[in-house]
Amino acid sequence: MTASAGSASAESARRATGRSAGELTLGRWVRDRASITPARIAIEYRGEPTTYAELDARSERLADALLRLGLRRGDRVASLTGNRPEHVELFFACAKAGLVLAPLSWRLAPAELAYQLTDAEPAVLFVEPERDSLADAALQAAASTPRRLALARAELDALAPAGATTTRDAPADDDDLLLLYTAGTTGRPKGARLTHRNCFWTNLSLDRTADLSATDVVLQMLPQFHVGGWNVQPLLAWWKGATVVLEPKFDAARALELIESRRVTTMMGVPANYLFMAGERRFGDADLSSLRRAIVGGAPMPEPLLRAWRDRGVEIVQGYGLTEASPNVLCVPPEDAMRRLGWAGKPYPHVEVALADPESGAPIDGRGSGELLVRGPGVFAGYWRDPEATRAALREGWLHTGDIAERDDEGFYRIRDRIKDMYVSGGENVYPAEVEAALHEHPAVADAAVIGVPDERWGEAGVAIVVARPGARVDEQDLIAHCRARLAAFKAPRVVRFAEELPRSASGKLLKRELRERYSPEGTR
Repeated sequence: MTASAGSASAESARRATGRSAGELTLGRWVRDRASITPARIAIEYRGEPTTYAELDARSERLADALLRLGLRRGDRVASLTGNRPEHVELFFACAKAGLVLAPLSWRLAPAELAYQLTDAEPAVLFVEPERDSLADAALQAAASTPRRLALARAELDALAPAGATTTRDAPADDDDLLLLYTAGTTGRPKGARLTHRNCFWTNLSLDRTADLSATDVVLQMLPQFHVGGWNVQPLLAWWKGATVVLEPKFDAARALELIESRRVTTMMGVPANYLFMAGERRFGDADLSSLRRAIVGGAPMPEPLLRAWRDRGVEIVQGYGLTEASPNVLCVPPEDAMRRLGWAGKPYPHVEVALADPESGAPIDGRGSGELLVRGPGVFAGYWRDPEATRAALREGWLHTGDIAERDDEGFYRIRDRIKDMYVSGGENVYPAEVEAALHEHPAVADAAVIGVPDERWGEAGVAIVVARPGARVDEQDLIAHCRARLAAFKAPRVVRFAEELPRSASGKLLKRELRERYSPEGTR
């Protein structure tokens, strides 16, 4: 340990007064690494390295600066940014100061962001320069008025200068750490509250399966407004003292280049990421010898794609998770990947799952199908300011996922259907109710339903079935453009089909299963 690293660590300890930090709090992770391995590279971003000592010191100064602005324990700190080192510093600053990071998706439309800003009521909004115009539009429509700050190196250095310290209370294990918005079945997203304890245990679960070490080099491409952008490898890497090669966003050609040049050993992506990389002209010749393991989530890996990566010597770890579980729930180990195609796997360590009859709630033992329930220390603390939705999701200690799963005699699980009709397109959750609400805003639309269908490129894609008003003139492209103007592009349907009427039950409930049976065979061709 260098003298400077030791004194910085001691200074960090002196600032946390009033009570000891919780044993499971994540601010400890980077502080410990800075003490043990200060010169090791924590982040490499576009060729620029950040050591653990630098990450710890910068996050300490930023934590102090946020408190000097008047923020108090439990306040929300929103961000609108691509992946960048300053965002990682902000995460650990929040972890150290007892604040809650609410990373917002730069893929959303201004109106969607305005709703989340109004709901979260952040004290501060950090915006990277590339998102200034989007932030302008969102703030203009939002009811809340957070203080706006630039998320860039020069601005952060000015905000949090060296030598300026502030006394602060240490966070507790059950304090909220992340507020992550998930799409809602009623057309409004909900903020999932993840605590320090949740993040600690889900990373420990991952560690006992993925076996990440201090010598690993992690390629991080998933956006940091997703739970996977933190809790599926990056945070575990910083806990273990590994190096994270951080990319602003996914680019298939550059990802292959980085695996070669930076000798990447492990990575996480959705099937679309691996599909686009495998589709690159030089995929067959790229040097992937360093990549010992790749994690895939968001949807099952198609067999041809799994074989393409296996033929290049890369192990694929498939899995299932959801934001409300922080997210790790089920995992297919590499040795079972080929014989368990389409299966989500077995529970991670420290995760308990069960099946229940979706109608009666009665438990289902042994082989069978039912709603997948999850229990364990990784299950979230509830939805932000939504006790009714929290009670619906958390019942008698179990998280009700809304997914129908099948369990076989070996204890493997496979997701069969979604009670809530959500589908996953390119790793993004899409809820049909939100898209249907946008379609109903079009004056030519009398009725509309949206379903997810299998898609070779995106895993699943949206198909809208629309009943036009009598005499109205509207076509497929008109409606897709209408949705894109109101929603993030990935939520807009890729195909629109017209029908005379939509199938409904005697009570008027839309029969989505019948629509899937009718329209899935043609898919999105």
